[in-house]
Amino acid sequence: MRIGLFAVGRLKAGPEKDLAGRYLDRFAKAGPAVGLELARVVETAESRAVNAETRKREEAGQLEKALADGSLLVLLDERGKALDSEAFARLLGTLRDSGKRDLMIAIGGADGLDPALHARADAVLNLGKMTWPHQLVRILIAEQLYRAVTILSGHPYHRA
Repeated sequence: MRIGLFAVGRLKAGPEKDLAGRYLDRFAKAGPAVGLELARVVETAESRAVNAETRKREEAGQLEKALADGSLLVLLDERGKALDSEAFARLLGTLRDSGKRDLMIAIGGADGLDPALHARADAVLNLGKMTWPHQLVRILIAEQLYRAVTILSGHPYHRA
């Protein structure tokens, strides 16, 4: 299954981009052994609309354009379900085995994600109860993708 990351906001050159890139590179190298591959990272600028609802709707439109036909969608949202790393790995394994070819994991903008995306999503997850800036969310999800691959493959990186 091809996994893509969609992010509202762009990572500028610096330590955050380097660290996210390091984990995505590890994921890209280790993932194919368990049937997961890094498809792409799509960054879109934050909407400049005057109100939050319009901004969320415009950003959702950008995500819809980036989705492959029939793609699974996982949203990262503070009101989503919290999973530990092993449960996240199991979820990825289950989605991989569902027969769908593509999965997009979406990181919303500062205003969150449009309700229409929530209605369409296959899963809505959070990375903890705290609110994180999108730069750190990108690092966290990149590391968790790599960690999930190591869990699925039995690699000792994850010591639970």
